[in-house]
Amino acid sequence: MKAIPPVQRYMTPAPHTVGNDQPLAKAHEIMREFGIRHLPVMHGNRLVGVVSDRDVAIITALEDVNPTLITVEDAMTSDVLTVGPDTPLDEVAALMAERKAGSVVIEQNHKVVGIFTTVDGMTALADLLHTRLR
Repeated sequence: MKAIPPVQRYMTPAPHTVGNDQPLAKAHEIMREFGIRHLPVMHGNRLVGVVSDRDVAIITALEDVNPTLITVEDAMTSDVLTVGPDTPLDEVAALMAERKAGSVVIEQNHKVVGIFTTVDGMTALADLLHTRLR
């Protein structure tokens, strides 16, 4: 039986990030420009949260909300799931399922080095099914 690969093999390396003090409109702009759904939120060099396209949609749908005046910090989730790049993929998948999380931020030496999303998980599943079950 082959070893379970680390999350690093399937993560998106060097993800786009946004500052916690940036307007929510900036996060939305980054997501649209790069076709992504999750952005790690930084305060300086420190990870402080994650904002998703769903977070943006919920906040901007509120009446009388101006996304240029609301900060990313007001919309982000501060309870961020993080793992190291060598964490086995099965552990990451179990953690995401348990917490019903759409992403996990990959940190190494307290620096964001990647992000693993449900889309990356589906890529991994397809790859593993293709290579291991044929």
